[in-house]
Amino acid sequence: MTTPRRIPELNDAQKGDLSLLWERHAPRQALSVGGGNETAPPSGGRGGRGRGRGGRGGRGGGGGGNKGIAPTTIVTMPLEDEDYEFICRLYSFIRSCIDRTEQQDIMQQQNYDHRKTWQSLSFLFQRIKHPGNNASTFITAKITGGNQIVTFDNKSFLQEFNSHEGNHSYPFGTYLHQYPDRALASLGCAIGLNILTLWRRHQSLLPSATNPLQQHNNNQHPNLLTLDTAIYRPRFYNLSSSSQIRMANIRTSTVGCLVSLRGTVTKARPKRLRVLDAGFVCTKCGLHQITQFLDGKYSTPVRCADIKCRSQKFVLNRKVANFCDVQELKIQEVREEFVEGMENSTDQGSNPDEGRDAGRAPRHMEVEVSNDLVDQCHAGDSIVVVGIVRAVNSALASGRVGKRAEETSTYKLYVVGHSIVNLTSEDGSNRDQGRGSKRYGNEFDTGDGKDGNKRQKSSSSSNMQYSDQQLQQIANLAHADHRMYSMPTRMAFPFDLLVRSLCPNIIGNDLVKAGIILCLLGGTPPEVSGLEARSGMTIRSNSHLLIVGDPGMGKSQMLLSANQVAARSVYVGGNTASSRGLTVSLTKESGGDMGIEAGALVLADRGVCCLDELDKMPKTHQDGLLEAMEQQQVSIAKAGVVASLPSRCSVIAAANPKSGHYNMSKSVAENLSMNGPLLSRFDLVFILRDEADSDRDRMISGSIMGRVRQGDPQRDNHQSKHIDGRMARANLIPMQHRLPWVNDFQKQPLPMQQVKDYIAYAREYCRPKMTDAAAEVLSDYFMKLRHPGMNESKKDNVPITTRQLEALIRLSQARAKACLRPYVLKEDAEDVVELMCHSVNQVHMDESGRVDKARGGAGGKSKQRKAFLQAMRDSGQHEFLYSDLQRIADRLSLPVGGFKDFVEDIREAGEIQRTYNGSTTIYKLY
Repeated sequence: MTTPRRIPELNDAQKGDLSLLWERHAPRQALSVGGGNETAPPSGGRGGRGRGRGGRGGRGGGGGGNKGIAPTTIVTMPLEDEDYEFICRLYSFIRSCIDRTEQQDIMQQQNYDHRKTWQSLSFLFQRIKHPGNNASTFITAKITGGNQIVTFDNKSFLQEFNSHEGNHSYPFGTYLHQYPDRALASLGCAIGLNILTLWRRHQSLLPSATNPLQQHNNNQHPNLLTLDTAIYRPRFYNLSSSSQIRMANIRTSTVGCLVSLRGTVTKARPKRLRVLDAGFVCTKCGLHQITQFLDGKYSTPVRCADIKCRSQKFVLNRKVANFCDVQELKIQEVREEFVEGMENSTDQGSNPDEGRDAGRAPRHMEVEVSNDLVDQCHAGDSIVVVGIVRAVNSALASGRVGKRAEETSTYKLYVVGHSIVNLTSEDGSNRDQGRGSKRYGNEFDTGDGKDGNKRQKSSSSSNMQYSDQQLQQIANLAHADHRMYSMPTRMAFPFDLLVRSLCPNIIGNDLVKAGIILCLLGGTPPEVSGLEARSGMTIRSNSHLLIVGDPGMGKSQMLLSANQVAARSVYVGGNTASSRGLTVSLTKESGGDMGIEAGALVLADRGVCCLDELDKMPKTHQDGLLEAMEQQQVSIAKAGVVASLPSRCSVIAAANPKSGHYNMSKSVAENLSMNGPLLSRFDLVFILRDEADSDRDRMISGSIMGRVRQGDPQRDNHQSKHIDGRMARANLIPMQHRLPWVNDFQKQPLPMQQVKDYIAYAREYCRPKMTDAAAEVLSDYFMKLRHPGMNESKKDNVPITTRQLEALIRLSQARAKACLRPYVLKEDAEDVVELMCHSVNQVHMDESGRVDKARGGAGGKSKQRKAFLQAMRDSGQHEFLYSDLQRIADRLSLPVGGFKDFVEDIREAGEIQRTYNGSTTIYKLY
C-alpha cells in the first residue's frame, strides 16, 4: 500500500495570495440579516463576474424595496480547513506536473505520469530560455487575466492525482462529487497559486523586469495587477461511472452533487442576459454601493450602507452593471434508458417500485448553461452534460413574486451545466470548439468499472463504446464468410446472418428485411468541403424504404425491430403525428422570444426514423417529409425565425392501402392516395399481399405454435430444397433462394445486442468505396431500364432517373458495410440489383401478373387508365353514360371486376366529372 504524501504548507506570501484568490473563486451564499444588524454588501464581492450562476433568475422579474425576494446580502463562503487542505494537496500536484515537465520533454516521454493534466494546463504557461544560459530553459506563467477555462478529463485527472499523493482517506473525487462548488473553487485557487508562485520566482528573469523600482515593489507590478484579475474555471468531462446517472435517478438526494447526464436536446431557448451585480445610488446621501444578485434574483438594497443615513430609497446605476449570457436547454432521456426502464418495470420480483415506468412518457430535464457554454448545442443534438443538481421553488421558477410565492413548498429540480460534450457534430467528427466546450470522444462506459479492457471510440451518432468481448464478437461475425467452409457445414456470411436475426418472429419477407438492414447501415457519406457541408449541398448517404401491404403482414413488427436495433432511432405513428411534430415547431417564451423545439426527424439525426401508418397522415402533414428526405435538413421561416436544422436520417415507413387490401389494378400512388414527389423519394418500395399459399401458411402456423409451446420457431427444413449442392459459390445464389436456406441453417438468430453493436460499428467506422466491377453492374442495370431491348418499345421503358442510380450506389455501399469491407465488390452490386429488380417489378406489376411499365414508377398512372382516358377522347363524345364507359372498357379488354371503383378513382383524380340529368348519371371529360 502506498503511503500518503505529506500535505505541504504554504508560506506567508502564498497565504496572502490565497486570500485574494479565494475571494475571486469562492462560491457566494446568501446572508439573511434583519433589523439593526444589517450590514452592507462587501465591496470586494465583484470578483465573481462571468461565473455561471446556478439559478432561475430573470424569469419573474424583481420586486422593489422590502418586497424583493432576493437575499439582502451576498457574501463569500468562508475558507474552511477542508478547503485549505485540498488547496495545498492540489497545489503540490500541479507543482509536481510543472517540475517534472521542466526536467524532461513530455513529447519524448510517453509514460509521463502527469501527461494529460499538463496538457490541460499547458496553455497557462510558457517555456523561456535562461538569460545567463541559452542552453537551459525554465517554465513560467503567462501574463493573462480574465476568465481562463481549464478543461480536464476527470478519470485521467483523478488517476494521476491519486498516483501522485498515494492512498488518502478523503479522495478528491468524493470531494468533487459531494461539494462541487468548493472543490472547483479549490482547484482554481491551486492553479492560481502555482501561477503566482512561478511569476514571483522568475519575475526578475523575465524580459519585462527592467525597472528596478518595479522589481522591489512587486505588489504594484503591472503584470501582477493583470494576474490578480484572472479567474480560473476548471471544467471536467468524462466523469467516473459513480457520477454517471440516469435521468430517472435524479432525486432530492442528488441536490448539490456533480453528476453526468445523457440526453437529446429537444428545445434550446434563446440566449438571455442576466445581471450579476449592479450599482445603486442613495437618493438621500448619494452613496454608491454595489449589490450582487444570487441566482439571478434581482433586488434593491434594504438600507443605505452609511450608518448615518440608513435611507431606503435608491436609484439604479446601469452603467456599472455586469451581465453574463444564460441559456436554458430542455433535454430528453435517451432511448436506451427509456427502454431499460420499461424492461425493468416488467420484470417480476419484489421491487416496491415495480411498474412505475410502464406507460409513461420519456423524462425531461431542464439544464441551465452560461457564458462559454451558451449556443454549444442545438435542438436535436445528443449531448452529455456534467452539471450540479439544484432545486428551486416552483412558484419562483414560474415567474411569481412576493410572499405567497415564497410560501410555496413545492420545488423542482434542474441541472446547472458545468461542461457539455456534444456527440453530434456537423461534419461527422468531434471537433474542438475552444476551451471549455471541446467536443470530445465518447464519455460513457458500460458501468462495470473495468476501464482497462475497453476500447473507446469517438462516435458522433451512436456514442458506442466497445469492450474487448464486443470487438471480438464483431470480428467473428465479420469473418463468418462463405468461403471458409463447405456449404453443408459453413456459417452464413454476415449479411445473411443480419437479415436472419432481424425480427425473427416474422416468417418470410426476407427481401424486405434485407432492405431494412441496408437502410440501417446506410451508405458512405461524401467527402465535401466546409462550405458545401454548411450549405447542405451534399448527396445524401441515407436510404429510405416504404412497405405497403395488407393488414396483418407484420409491417409494424418489422419497424419496431428496426427501431430497437438502430443505435439512434425515433418511432412515430402517422395517425398521431403532425407536420410540426415531425420537423420543428416554434414556441413563444416568457420574454416574448421564439424558441425552436425539435421534431422526430431532427431528433433522429444520424439515425433512423420509423414512420408507421403513413397513409393515415394528412397530405398537408406529409409535405413536411419532402425536404427532410432529400436535402437531409428541415428549414423553418416563421415569426421572424429563419433556420435550418439537420435531419440526416433514414426513413423506414409502412402504410396500408386505402381500400383495406392492395388493388393490383392501381399503382402505388393510387392505392395510397399519396403525392408522387413523396413516393419518389423512397429508394425501395415493397408490396406485401396476403395471398393463400399452402407452404407459406403451414410455415407461419408452425412458427406461431412453436412459440406458444416455447419450442423451436422453425421446425421444418423444407427450405433447403432451394439450394442445390452444385451451387458451391454463394455469389451465384440469388438472395430469394439463399436467405430462406440461411433461416433453416441458422436455427437461432443472433442476440439483438450483438446485431445492434455490429450495425453501429459498421455504420460509423466502415467507409467502403466503389470498385470498377461493381460500378459496371450498377451502370448496366441502369441503362437496361432506361433503354430497353430491341424487341421493346422505348415508350415502355421504366421511368427511372439518376435518383434511382444514386440509390443503387448507397445500397451497394451499405451491402459492403454489412461485411465490414473497404470496397464494394461485384457480389454486393448483384444483391442490390436483385433487390431493386424485385421492388421495381412489384411497383409496376398489374393484376394479371404482367409488368406495366407505364405506371410511371411510384407516382405514375397505370397503363389502363391512360388507355381508357385516351379512348374517351378519341370517341368524339362530350358526354358519356355509364353504359358508354362499359363499352369502352370492353373494347380495351379491361377487367370487369372493380370497374365502378376504377371509374370513381378517375373521377377523384380530376380526370372526369360526374353530373346528373334527373335520374341519369352523365360523365364528362375535363
